[in-house]
Amino acid sequence: MYFRPLPRLTVFCVPLLAALIALGVWQMQRLHWKLGLIAEMNAHLQAAPMSLDDILKLPQQDAQYRRVALDGRFENARESYFFTATDEGYSAYHVVTPFELHDGRLLFVDRGLVPPALRNPQSRPASLLKGEQHVVGVWRVPDAPGFFTPAPDLRNRVWYSHNIEGIAKALAIKPAAPVIVEADATPVPGGWPRGGQTVVSLPNDHLQYAFTWFLMAAALVVIYLVYHRAQGRLGFRR
Repeated sequence: MYFRPLPRLTVFCVPLLAALIALGVWQMQRLHWKLGLIAEMNAHLQAAPMSLDDILKLPQQDAQYRRVALDGRFENARESYFFTATDEGYSAYHVVTPFELHDGRLLFVDRGLVPPALRNPQSRPASLLKGEQHVVGVWRVPDAPGFFTPAPDLRNRVWYSHNIEGIAKALAIKPAAPVIVEADATPVPGGWPRGGQTVVSLPNDHLQYAFTWFLMAAALVVIYLVYHRAQGRLGFRR
């Protein structure tokens, strides 16, 4: 067998091959990281509910998706609403209500979804829970609003992102933490809002990306060798 590599082509292809392989390895590392993150989130969701004091002691990332138990009262007169779309493509709203604990601290509780016809609290009076309430929900640090997020409808308290800081400012509230507690699926009178909307759904296409990079690396090697063979620089001596 003989092989006489073309210098310029080889100098071009070797770093490119190394880069393609490195990208594939990096995507495999990202895959293992993402799988670990999803497993951690699911473990948090399955753990016993924590108290507010205990969860506030955790680092923000470690507190994410943990369950928390709260006792206090809803401030129903200060509901706000997050516009969203259901998996079926229908419009809906998350009902977000300030919740005052015994010691006066406040948190925002996402009580769940309502259809547009029930956004007005007067259309669902049974849902306006009064007196002492026990709430179990998921601790969520919301993402910041995006550049293209529409401005809120302050008059109707309708928001198009989980802008906790904006809602707190609009309502002149200082929450104990800049988070949303997403209520579990415990039924409420009248059936709305419907809680239990928390879903761990992280995009995980890293295996596909890794396969693509490795396939490109293999294709580069094949093209490189075929070209050399066509130029009479690769073959078997007889």
